[in-house]
Amino acid sequence: MANSSPAAAKIKGKQSKLYSSYEKPYPRNVKGAFRRYKWLTLFVLLGIYYLAPFLRWDRGEGPGQAILIDMPARRAYFFFIEIWPQEVYYLTGLLIIAAIVLFAATSLFGRVWCGFACFQTVWTDLFLWVEAKVEGDRTHRIQLDKGSWTVAKFGKKTLKHILFMIISLLTGGAWIMYFNDAPTVLGEIFRGEAGSGTYLFLFLFTATTYVMAGWAREQACIYMCPYARFQGAMLDDESLIITYEGWRGEPRAHAKTDDNFEGRGHCVDCKACVQACPTGIDIREGSQLACINCGLCADACNDVMDRFKLPRGLITYDSVANQKSRSTGEKPQSHLLRPRTMIYAAVLVIVSVVMAYSLSTRDRLKLNVLHERAPLFSRLSDGGVRNGYTLKILNMVRETREIAFEIEGIKVAKTTVIGREDAGESPMLPVKPDSVGDYRLFVSVARENVPKGSVPITVVIRDLKTGETARALDVFAGPEE
Repeated sequence: MANSSPAAAKIKGKQSKLYSSYEKPYPRNVKGAFRRYKWLTLFVLLGIYYLAPFLRWDRGEGPGQAILIDMPARRAYFFFIEIWPQEVYYLTGLLIIAAIVLFAATSLFGRVWCGFACFQTVWTDLFLWVEAKVEGDRTHRIQLDKGSWTVAKFGKKTLKHILFMIISLLTGGAWIMYFNDAPTVLGEIFRGEAGSGTYLFLFLFTATTYVMAGWAREQACIYMCPYARFQGAMLDDESLIITYEGWRGEPRAHAKTDDNFEGRGHCVDCKACVQACPTGIDIREGSQLACINCGLCADACNDVMDRFKLPRGLITYDSVANQKSRSTGEKPQSHLLRPRTMIYAAVLVIVSVVMAYSLSTRDRLKLNVLHERAPLFSRLSDGGVRNGYTLKILNMVRETREIAFEIEGIKVAKTTVIGREDAGESPMLPVKPDSVGDYRLFVSVARENVPKGSVPITVVIRDLKTGETARALDVFAGPEE
């Protein structure tokens, strides 16, 4: 028998609210300062993203693309900066700087990254603009989705998704160009001459853009993005966020433009702020996880306030501390220099200085030495011992180097470099620009100087032109007896 007690009914009611079905938001088009800032950010960021691969940079014999991650050559180029595989720690430093900037910006200005500069926000804005151009503004889109399928509806939906796919394809194609020479790979893609890997990643990036910006949209911000979860730890009462002046807006009620607002709040409960929100929240309920601080609700509310001849800023970009001051008639003050922001600034300066110093003083000549394992040493007919090594000389500049070498730590009788035998003892080792010189070296020690077991040695190389040196430690192996 079913439980029909009041308590069971109460629990059932709570469950129905807890597990509500998804309601798709239909953001309305608004005009205002925040909307203009978003358009400006969108144009700048998309312009950089789509055009940056075509910027040229003269590197002589190297690739002529200003920004390039050359996977086959294992190099990363950013204008005059060239990063080798063993310098990947610079990527770690760059990520640390980006994280600190993000934390500091959030502490000062709230989720300004989410609202204006996040790639999910930028492409979703672009897709929503296309959707509005094809299907109409909010009311038309709602009616179109609720209406039955007609030729007109099918045509609009088809056109919209074709445009979505074109933008997604351009997005995926632009990403591919950061890993290949842009003009070359673009021609190969259109001619069908690109490799299977290129087409695979083009498909993956196209599909990801289409799904995330065309379908997931605000759900990516609410459910997938981890930043929304820990942003609260970076905010305090002085952080600038999108806020609702409840002390001024309540009690809310519907009104006409010629109504008297004495003794009541300025909020006319028009829900324009809710309709403008890309995530579908009601900012009047307070700061929420789903709020990305885009400010479109403020633009919508200001438009309503203008029509009712009421002061703007019922929904505004302000701090909780300033809101409290205004509610009591005190003068609001901004405190940008706070303990947490000063800590962020100090850490940012330290990391940036360390990165800049490291980049400006890094070695451009490096050496790796690999001792042959089979055999560890060879006995010579005169009783001496010979060890074999592989020298890998990294020439990290754009000109050929002539390299001299010497062995420290043991008295050497003879050195032989395979392929350079005709150059005599201790030959010069040429290394091509921006490449690795690979040489096989044999080091012989006379009988009277043969060590017992292994002894440490140092291989030293020197650029004859610049005097730059590099060292690598290894061992010289001898018999135990």
